[in-house]
Amino acid sequence: MSGSTMVLFGLVGVLVVGALVAVGIYNRLVVLRNLFKNAFAQIAVQLQRRHDLIPNLVEATKGYLKHESVTLQNVIAARNQAVAARGAAAANPADGLAVQGLLGAEGALSGAMGRLMAVMEAYPNLKADQTIARLMEELSSTENRVAFARQAYNDAVMQYNTARETFPNILLAGALGFQAAVLFDLVNPAASEAPKVTF
Repeated sequence: MSGSTMVLFGLVGVLVVGALVAVGIYNRLVVLRNLFKNAFAQIAVQLQRRHDLIPNLVEATKGYLKHESVTLQNVIAARNQAVAARGAAAANPADGLAVQGLLGAEGALSGAMGRLMAVMEAYPNLKADQTIARLMEELSSTENRVAFARQAYNDAVMQYNTARETFPNILLAGALGFQAAVLFDLVNPAASEAPKVTF
C-alpha cells in the first residue's frame, strides 16, 4: 500500500469515528430532552388538576364571601392566566420563555390563592362546610403532587443541561438545536409552599 492510500484510510477512519461520536451525542441529548419533556407533562397534569379545583372552590365560597367578590375575581383571573401559560409551556417544554411565563403565572395564582385563604379565615361558617373542607384537602394534596412532579422535572432538566454543557457535547449541542432547559423554580417564594389551611 502506498503512503497516500494509508493517509486516505486514516482520514476516512477519523471521519467515521467522528460521525459515530456525533450520532452518539445527538441520541443521548434526544433521550434526555424527551425525559425532561415527559417530566414536564407530569407537572402539567397536576397543574391542570389544581386549575380544575380552583373554580369549584371559588363557586363553593361565593355564598359566604359575598363581600369579597374582588378577591374571588382575582383568583379566577390568575387561574385563567395560569391555564393559558400552562398550555403554552406544555406545547413546548423546551421553550424557556414559555416555562418562565408559566412560572410567573403560577406565582401570581399562588399569591391570589394565599389572599383567598386569608379572607376565608375570617368566616367561621366556611370551616364547617364539608364541601369546602373536601376541596381544600384535594387542593392541598394536589400542591404536594405538584411539588413531587416539579422535583422530578428539575432532576431531568439538570441531567439534560449537564449533558448538554459537557465536553464534547457542548461543541454540537447548540448547532443541533439543543437549547438549555429552564428549571421549574417558582417566581414567588411563598408559592413554593402548599397553601396552609386550618379548619
